[in-house]
Amino acid sequence: MTEQPTEQFTSDEPPSVRRVVLASVAGNMLEWYDFFLYTTAAAMVLGSVFFPSDGNPLLGTIAALAGHAVGFAARPIGGLVFGHIGDRRGRKAALLSTISLMGGATFCMGLLPSYATAGILSPLLLVLLRILQGAAAGGEWGGGVLIITENVPADRRGFLASFSSCGMGLGFVLSSLALWLAERATGEAFTAWGWRLPFLASGVIFVVGLYIRRNLGETAGFGEKKTHEARSPLREVLRRHPRQILFAMALRFADSGASYIFMSFSLVYGAYIGISSTVLLWAGITGMLVDSVMMVVFGRLSDRVGRRPVYLGGAIGIMVWAAPFFLLMDTGETAAVCLAFIVGHIAIAAMIGVQPSYFSELFSTRTRYSGMAIGHELSSAVAGGLSPVAATALLAATGHFLPVALLTAGMALVTTLALVFAGVGRAQETEPVAPAHDVATPVA
Repeated sequence: MTEQPTEQFTSDEPPSVRRVVLASVAGNMLEWYDFFLYTTAAAMVLGSVFFPSDGNPLLGTIAALAGHAVGFAARPIGGLVFGHIGDRRGRKAALLSTISLMGGATFCMGLLPSYATAGILSPLLLVLLRILQGAAAGGEWGGGVLIITENVPADRRGFLASFSSCGMGLGFVLSSLALWLAERATGEAFTAWGWRLPFLASGVIFVVGLYIRRNLGETAGFGEKKTHEARSPLREVLRRHPRQILFAMALRFADSGASYIFMSFSLVYGAYIGISSTVLLWAGITGMLVDSVMMVVFGRLSDRVGRRPVYLGGAIGIMVWAAPFFLLMDTGETAAVCLAFIVGHIAIAAMIGVQPSYFSELFSTRTRYSGMAIGHELSSAVAGGLSPVAATALLAATGHFLPVALLTAGMALVTTLALVFAGVGRAQETEPVAPAHDVATPVA
């Protein structure tokens, strides 16, 4: 290659493009902080606070992760609702709604009484708030992506849109750091009340995120098509792009399943084999920081060689790395554990970094928000929501990582087969702003 992938964001882009990308990254980071906070806390502490079990800590953790799965089950519903809003009223209107719902639900989690105080009401309220979080997350991803993809030149769409995914990764880093700091600051009181501090801090994050998004303009792509908007975006996208929806769902199995096994179940498995929570959190943070950087690298690469080859490399990487990930964790050595996370997240980055541009090119502007949300979130509900629950149940039943590694590799196989055999092309309308020479991005 003759051009470095980090070359151009700071100087070559017009100020309007830089402002849009930075606003998308900041908004995504703050919103996904809230969503990932529950996922990490569920593996660390929420089981003992809200789902007490008799003698077997894995049972309480499974219950807490079931709450994680319920949140994922709500994501397709949120995708439908906010996708409709985004396609009818605009991307900005949908994003203001999602961040308001997410911020309010997360803050209220920090105020909930424990099971010891309120009994069964406590986990019921927690699950209800997680459902609201899931609905907000279901509408968030598509809007955060479209804020960039509908405002940038087509020949740089992969590179610039990958910053949206980078914001998601930084949201996980921020939530993990918040829990680590709370655990360090409160010590033995972490289980009693210290875990609440990162949830209550989301009140400040909500205000900042809302301010950022209120000052965003509407995307150029939506503005151009506003007079021709679909009366029923859901009905139209199901009629015009059914194969694209199924293809997008299949693409999500590898990264969504592996992400939550590497990010969430790994904390459960590490505690099971005696690795300290500090080592696990920092390994996860290190892996996700590398992930966030590599997303941009792979996004830029996809502008040159195409979306599908880069995505396929990531899916195959997950299949190859599923068992070595746990073998390295079994050593208990800090360096080996960090290596497991770093390599795993590089494979994930090859898919998540390409996803924003890849998915946005599958659907026309009239129904793009709805189409992306349906394909992305239906698969997230299955692969992302159920994978850590299923993995923890497999560990409880067998006491070994091998079934979990096979589960991870199986989900990656679904994505690999879709990329190899599914011939899905772009929508007819893929250049909403700048019809630049996008010849290096052939879609499967």
